[in-house]
Amino acid sequence: MATIYKEFIVEADVAQVWDALRDFGAVHTRLAPGFLTGCRLDGTGARIVSFANGLVAREMLVGIDDANRRLAYTVTDGKASHHHASAQVFAQGEGRACFVWITDVLPDALAAYIEPMMVQGGQAMKAALEGQSATVAPLA
Repeated sequence: MATIYKEFIVEADVAQVWDALRDFGAVHTRLAPGFLTGCRLDGTGARIVSFANGLVAREMLVGIDDANRRLAYTVTDGKASHHHASAQVFAQGEGRACFVWITDVLPDALAAYIEPMMVQGGQAMKAALEGQSATVAPLA
């Protein structure tokens, strides 16, 4: 199983970062605008997200852990036989947070497609959480 690990520092209060991350239905406006162009809840605990590159995915919420500021989800359609992701934020002093995003996927070959999307997603999240606008270049 391929594991993709992304970590970045956000120049924002950890509570503010967690509030945006845990807002499962507003990921396209609060967490990763530009990278995600749409999101709708489907009434079964899942969200349908639209990406700037045209991809659409159904992400089922696995859990929200407020005590540890961790959210987990899985993609339930598409080419992966297994997909599980989690995102967690940690305090890094006053006004700073560490954002950790991990995805496990099978088959391993899909990591080559998912990893660049996670790089772009991380850039969009950092910009949005720091109050900046991000430009998302289309993936080739």
